[in-house]
Amino acid sequence: MGMPTQPTPFRLNDANLQRLIRETAQDTARVFMSPHAKRRMRERKITPTQVYDCLRRGSVFEPHTNSKGHWQCTLMRRSAGDDITVVAVLERDEGGDWVVVVTVF
Repeated sequence: MGMPTQPTPFRLNDANLQRLIRETAQDTARVFMSPHAKRRMRERKITPTQVYDCLRRGSVFEPHTNSKGHWQCTLMRRSAGDDITVVAVLERDEGGDWVVVVTVF
């Protein structure tokens, strides 16, 4: 029995974060929409499909570590003629990576 494996620490940069979010968002079960994001989606008539598309294909801006120590960024993507912006947090634990959608506009 070896030591428990820890996730490999990655340097926080646009390319690493974009790749990890894209990989994680391939599995919609690993994407959590906050109540605030769901409310914003309803208000702005943005569909879950558009949010997943933004997570999987959008460009990353403003990557930083949030107050809880998780990576957070803004992703932007043009979808069906509309610019979709998603603020997302990548959370990593022993169960893998998770994407939390904080807000959408």
